[in-house]
Amino acid sequence: MPTFTSFDGLQLSYTVWEGDGRHRRPVLLQHGFAADAQANWVGPGVVEALLDSGFTVVALDARGHGGSDKPHDESRYGEETMARDVSALLDELGYDEVSLAGYSLGAIVALTVAANDKRVRCLATGGVGSGVVDFGGVDVRVVSPEQVAAGLLAKDRADVPAAVLPFRRLVRRTGGDVEALAAVLRASQQQTRIDLTAITVPTLVLAGESDQLAAEPERLAAAIAGARLVRVPGDHMTAVADPAFVAALAGFFAYSDTGDTRLAISSPA
Repeated sequence: MPTFTSFDGLQLSYTVWEGDGRHRRPVLLQHGFAADAQANWVGPGVVEALLDSGFTVVALDARGHGGSDKPHDESRYGEETMARDVSALLDELGYDEVSLAGYSLGAIVALTVAANDKRVRCLATGGVGSGVVDFGGVDVRVVSPEQVAAGLLAKDRADVPAAVLPFRRLVRRTGGDVEALAAVLRASQQQTRIDLTAITVPTLVLAGESDQLAAEPERLAAAIAGARLVRVPGDHMTAVADPAFVAALAGFFAYSDTGDTRLAISSPA
């Protein structure tokens, strides 16, 4: 996979899949915590569906994840820092407009980018809900960053809270660097609230019906002018792979790019 040098010197990994030209605007995907582009977007079939719809697709491995650099210093992380990485990648690729999708931590990053970078012309989020409105990021009513960090670093599985076990399994599956991921979590506690009123592009909020970390997604949709909400089957780890998620995402981006009402998602808000 190619790499580029981000604004502070870290080497970040990304992948580009060229579309067939039906859609001029590329789609940029930002994965969630402890995942990478392969686990979050390729495996669940999202990249394939977007390619089948004619999009050029770009997926970034966030700092601390996948093939990107993984410093253990929490000062190198934070959602605002990761948002700057996304903008730096747009600079690297020379894109003047993009549709942007983010899941979980990646959704918080994507919201931050959309509030600040005018090259984002269309936005989709998944795996987040009212936690963004109430806390500026992860919903700490379900699990705190400290709990997840401690659970990832715990030697004994018996010491890991139930809510953290899915993340621990994901880290083992992706071969993640737990020290780097713990630093990501420590930095996330310093996240400032996102100015959701600054997001003026077409926005889709996707939420799994059983996803506790995406509770009350209607409140997030209501906080973004004109945003649309679609609920899909699944919990935090499975919703992104549901065919309804993939279809809604591809349909929304296609409609936003072409204005063809035949491509619009049909699920009601």
